[in-house]
Amino acid sequence: MAYPSDTRDLKGDSDSYVSRNFIQISDQEFELFRSFIYKNFGINLTEAKRALLMNRLQKILKEKAFSSFKDYYESIQKDSSLAELSELIDAVSTNHTFFFREKVHFDFLMHNALPEIVPAIKKSGQKELRVWCAAASTGEEPYVIAMLLMEYFGMDYKNWSAGLLATDISNQALSTAMEGVYSEERVSQVPKKYQAAYFDKIDSDRYRIKELLKKEVLYRRFNLMNEKFPFKKPFHIIFCRNVMIYFDQETREKLVRQLFDITAPGGFLFIGNAETLGRNDKQYKYIAPSIYQKI
Repeated sequence: MAYPSDTRDLKGDSDSYVSRNFIQISDQEFELFRSFIYKNFGINLTEAKRALLMNRLQKILKEKAFSSFKDYYESIQKDSSLAELSELIDAVSTNHTFFFREKVHFDFLMHNALPEIVPAIKKSGQKELRVWCAAASTGEEPYVIAMLLMEYFGMDYKNWSAGLLATDISNQALSTAMEGVYSEERVSQVPKKYQAAYFDKIDSDRYRIKELLKKEVLYRRFNLMNEKFPFKKPFHIIFCRNVMIYFDQETREKLVRQLFDITAPGGFLFIGNAETLGRNDKQYKYIAPSIYQKI
């Protein structure tokens, strides 16, 4: 998701960047935005993040000729198209991600999770594996998951309904993901055999995800703060990584309950390495750091 995806993202804008040429944010204005962002996106901006917020929104204020943060806030409230709301989340979030980030999760997926889940699905007489990447960001994570699914099933993949739902709150991030074009530097992190199988070289510095992989990922905009999750069937595997570290305890607990409700029995939840549900969590069973299972 286009929530800031590690702690460096929230520290990347320091007070040293605040210039006298910037539009300053008052205590009242900061509280307006802080409360609004928390309510709509779950991100808990403390006082320490005031400079971050002010810096991130400067471009919008200047481009649209707002004279104050309050004017911008009121414009968001009046915008029935929600375009400005989307622009706000794009501005305050940072999509720090890369291919095979937190590789231990992908190793566990291939060598533990899938070998346990797939035979159980077969026994039920079905061939439908449901996977959700709930924080898709710019697409690196869901494309890696899709690669691994195709590698795991091999020639039998065509006999399975084993695609991937990938969601994010940011239209900007989703646009990048759906385009599927990445720099040579980013693709260099992908093992050579996967580069050859799933990427086409565009020019000296760009690669594009091959259509055979791209068509296996369904991208949709989705806010994890929604009161209800609209999914008709549970998921066998959920990746929701590096999101909850920006939520307070109440918001995290609510999200975990919702994730638990849509996880199939025996299904796995992967969260970020900097996150934890706590080993005393009564819902998921702790399997390994940042890996949980619904028993």
